[in-house]
Amino acid sequence: MIELKGKKAVVLGGRTGLLGQSLTEVLRSHGAVTIPLSRNDFDPLNEESLTALLEREEPDFIVNTIAYTMVDQAEDEEKKAHLLNTTFPVILARLAKKHNSKLIHFSTDFVFDGKKDSPYTEEDKTNPKSVYGETKLAGESQLIKLGYENILIIRTAWLFGPNKTNFVHKILNFAQERDCLNIVHDQNGSPTYTPDLAEYTAQLLIAEATGIFNVVNSGKASWCELAAEAINCAGVNCLVNPVPTSSYPTKAYRPSYSVLDTEKFIKITGITPRPWVQALRDYIYNDIEEQ
Repeated sequence: MIELKGKKAVVLGGRTGLLGQSLTEVLRSHGAVTIPLSRNDFDPLNEESLTALLEREEPDFIVNTIAYTMVDQAEDEEKKAHLLNTTFPVILARLAKKHNSKLIHFSTDFVFDGKKDSPYTEEDKTNPKSVYGETKLAGESQLIKLGYENILIIRTAWLFGPNKTNFVHKILNFAQERDCLNIVHDQNGSPTYTPDLAEYTAQLLIAEATGIFNVVNSGKASWCELAAEAINCAGVNCLVNPVPTSSYPTKAYRPSYSVLDTEKFIKITGITPRPWVQALRDYIYNDIEEQ
């Protein structure tokens, strides 16, 4: 176990990112010296720029929330997705090793094919079916291949939270303008509140965890269930109709089931992630007014 107080963390994506902003706030609340950066502050694919940054800051933690996340667009922009999701993390890991910093890297449920019907563990076979999933898995694999032990890879999913637009925020805006919404009901995953994910990340750092961990809120939902719960919580009068994925064809494949198992996280931290419904209420009652 370590104290985060006085430790220095560079949070890549910490200025404007959905997760990065929550991580910046949570790490600061633990007493860490936190330096949030956006892509305007450095060139993620320029090793000299990154080297200069790390030599200047000498961080204990390098937290990477930067990724190419446009799932459908990635099918046409494989090279761009590969650069941010695979090449960039490897550059960071090499530099982390050189500076004896810990690298915290975030990955995705899209590394799985969705063919299971029970929550995915960290040991389950990966089989991504989209360019986004393939490039994120390649990033994970390359990090592990480097053999630097001080790397923490966190797989997460279906993020919502304060300070930036997300699925829940968009749905509530649509619900205020329309009488009914058609939402996909045959994709099931783990809705995750970014302030909770940030706190759970901090707990993994305190526990000195390394390797791959699934970190999401408890429970599962379809997109339709998440939307209906959000609309209900917000007290908006809008009907939610469940529809199949086939009603909204997309360029990239989405896993039909990508719920993540958090037993490994619970075992090392002693913390059971709270249910996503509870987190969603926190978001709607406390955060969304500020967006």
